[in-house]
Amino acid sequence: MKVLVRRTDKELPLPEYKTSGAAAMDCSVREDVEVPQKSVALVPLNIALKPPEGHFVLLAARSSLHKRGLMMANGIGIGDEDFSGNNDEYQAALYNFTDAPVVLKKGDRIVQMIILPFDRVEWNEVDALGGADRSGFGTTDL
Repeated sequence: MKVLVRRTDKELPLPEYKTSGAAAMDCSVREDVEVPQKSVALVPLNIALKPPEGHFVLLAARSSLHKRGLMMANGIGIGDEDFSGNNDEYQAALYNFTDAPVVLKKGDRIVQMIILPFDRVEWNEVDALGGADRSGFGTTDL
C-alpha cells in the first residue's frame, strides 16, 4: 500500500517497521516535550499523511510507554481518512501518571501506527434481535 506522507522535520525518520514481523510502525517525537506530573501533553509525531480511500490510521502506545510513566490519554488514537491536510500533524495525547515530570526527547519512539481498512455502517433498526440474552457485561466466565 502506498501512502502519501509529509514530514515536518526531515532529519527524523518516517514511521518504520522495526522487525520483519512487526504489524505496526514506530513513530518518533518531533521535538523535546515535558509532560507535567498528573497531566496530559500533546506530543507532535512529525507526520501528516493521507491514508488510501477506505482506510484510517490507528495510533497505539508502544509496549514500553508505561515504563516511562506515560500512557495514551485517549487509549488509542484514530486518524480519519479526511484528516489529511498539510498541517494535520499527528500527535499523541500522553498522560503522565507519575509524581514527577517526564521528558521526551526528539526522536524518541513512543507510539506505533497501523493503517487499516474500514467499512461504513448502515443501520437496520429492529424491535428484537432474535438472539438469546447473555445477562450483561462480563458474563462469559459465570
